[in-house]
Order: sequence, then structure tokens, then C-alpha cells
Amino acid sequence: MSEKYTAVLFSGGLDSAVLIADAARGSRVQPLYVSVGFAWEEEERAMASRFLSHPSIASQVDPIAHLQFDMRDVFRPTHWAVRGEPPAFDTPDEDVFIDGRNVILLSKAAVFMARAGISRVLMGPLAGNPFPDATPEFFEAMARALSLGLAHPIHIEAPFAKLHKADVIRKGVALDAPLELTLSCMQPASGLHCGRCSKCRERRDAFREAGVDDPTPYKQIPLR
Repeated sequence: MSEKYTAVLFSGGLDSAVLIADAARGSRVQPLYVSVGFAWEEEERAMASRFLSHPSIASQVDPIAHLQFDMRDVFRPTHWAVRGEPPAFDTPDEDVFIDGRNVILLSKAAVFMARAGISRVLMGPLAGNPFPDATPEFFEAMARALSLGLAHPIHIEAPFAKLHKADVIRKGVALDAPLELTLSCMQPASGLHCGRCSKCRERRDAFREAGVDDPTPYKQIPLR
């Protein structure tokens, strides 16, 4: 592996899937999935594998690296993300904040990258992201700290930071990315979106705004 590679933190969701399709136009891509012990991870990993196996993606993308960074000693069994009971359908983004999420993902990813000789990593935060670990200032400081601590250059990029989810969907369609093979849900089961969580609401609304037919299989038709 070499500097010709770009790492992408990949959850199997819409945003990071389109990020992979976009990055694959210019370099080989190393997808990274970091498991921390949340309820939806098995479903995410299964969908991520399906997406990466699709003929339009597979030729420029290496097998996904599954990394472990167990946080269940910090997030107690009663935490909604561990319990698998997400906040309500209409809850704002602030109610689904996971403390230090990007600190965790980038720390584990950077060690992998240093050992593999990769310097560039992409993440998928979008416009309007309210969380403190998704700001340009955070990414700049984190990249510097990781580069110093690992004695290896780490460059963190968020190419979609000025886009909304509808914009990402349109970009995915233009790239011929298999959007039906993505998962944006906090309570999925057997490849189905629950249709009851705020992530399902965001996904449904974004397809409507983008003017693109929603290919998502929902267990329950989203409200309104």
C-alpha cells in the first residue's frame, strides 16, 4: 500500500458511500469501518460489503478494513446507541450526538493509516452538522496532533462539508453509485430501514428534495 491510496471512513451510509464513489475516480480507495459496540453495526457491515461488491464500485476499491475500538466501557448499557432504541422520528440532530465520535474514528483510522503508508483520509459530515468534532478547526487540530503523535503525515478532509444530503444523493446518481445498497438507520433489521428513527426521516426527506425515487426498503413506512 502507498500514498496512492485514499482512506475513507465508511459506515455503509449514503454520505460515506457517495464519498467512496467520488474518491474512486482519482485514486485507489481503502475503506475503513470502525466498530465501537453500537447496536446497528452488524447491519451496517453487511450493507457496506454489499455496496463495495457492486460492479460499479469494486474495481477501484480495496477490501474493507474492519477495525475495533470498543467504547462500551464508556457508553453504558443504558445508552440508546448501545441499547438499540434511537430517539424519536422528529428528534433534532442534537439529540443523537455521540460524544467524541470523530475523535474515536480518526484515532483508530490514523494508526492503521500510518502502518499502511496512507496519509489522506476522507469523512462525510455535511452542511449544518452541529457537532463540535465536525468543524474545520477540529479536523485541522486533529490532523496535526495525529501527525505529530504518529510521526506520519495525516490529512483529514471533509469534501461534502458544504453539501446537504439531497446534494449528495444527486451526486451519487451522477456517479452511478448503487444508493439502494446503503444504510441510514439506527434500528435496522435484515437489511431493512426501520422507518421510525430520525435517520430514516432524514433519508426519506433528502430523496424527496433531490427529486430522486427513494429505493429504500423500509420496515415501516415513514410518517408524513
